[in-house]
Amino acid sequence: MTEKRRKFDPEFREGAVRIVTETGKSIAEVAKDLGINETTLATWVSRARQAGTRPAGGSEELERLRRENTQLKRDNKELGMERDVLKRCMVLWVK
Repeated sequence: MTEKRRKFDPEFREGAVRIVTETGKSIAEVAKDLGINETTLATWVSRARQAGTRPAGGSEELERLRRENTQLKRDNKELGMERDVLKRCMVLWVK
């Protein structure tokens, strides 16, 4: 039995490529999330890079957002640890 090929509209393709280029997620992760073949998405990304369809001036902003995201994740992890320590102190204090 032959398998029917799926067709993707240009908006879907562009959106998938933007997710890969703007979020920094791997092609494999995005393909799995979208339910498409990894090789298909890799081809779309490769074609987009060859065509030069990156957002103009967006790379600097994207890099700034990545640094900010990394810092916020670090801060969030530290605050979570501080919260856990305070919870343990409260348990000991109440006893």
